[in-house]
Amino acid sequence: MRHGKKVNHLGRKTAHRKAMLANMACSLIEHKRINTTVAKAKALKGFVEPLITKSKEDTTHNRRIAFSRLRQKEAVTELFKEVAVKVGDRPGGYTRIIKMGNRLGDNADMAMIELVDYNEIYNAGKATKKKSTRRSRRGGSKDAVPVAAPVTTEAKKEEE
Repeated sequence: MRHGKKVNHLGRKTAHRKAMLANMACSLIEHKRINTTVAKAKALKGFVEPLITKSKEDTTHNRRIAFSRLRQKEAVTELFKEVAVKVGDRPGGYTRIIKMGNRLGDNADMAMIELVDYNEIYNAGKATKKKSTRRSRRGGSKDAVPVAAPVTTEAKKEEE
């Protein structure tokens, strides 16, 4: 039985897996999106989202926790300065995984993982969308909409 075994080992030993996830998280913070396999993207999501949540509160303790996981000073600085400001009002769900098809060499399922707030294409469409008010299907007031007078044959002749 698999009770309490939720970690996807990704075919690696513990130290290798932690180093790989730390490097991928630093690349994601630096470049805002990376291409990888679906399994690694899902593992990375569980690794990086708690760090982004911690970065919203800029304390020495949270910086030390982030540095112990990421192991790169520049990535921690960018996480707390830029990324935390951008995702400050979001209550979670900082990353998005988009499946891209299969890799040519070994047919592995590929995906792109990105920080949600840095994708201008998706955010632009939602920002310009106007919220519509509910309208009843019943007829409104008849005075509001003027009805055009029917055109007679005499009026048509006068126009010509």
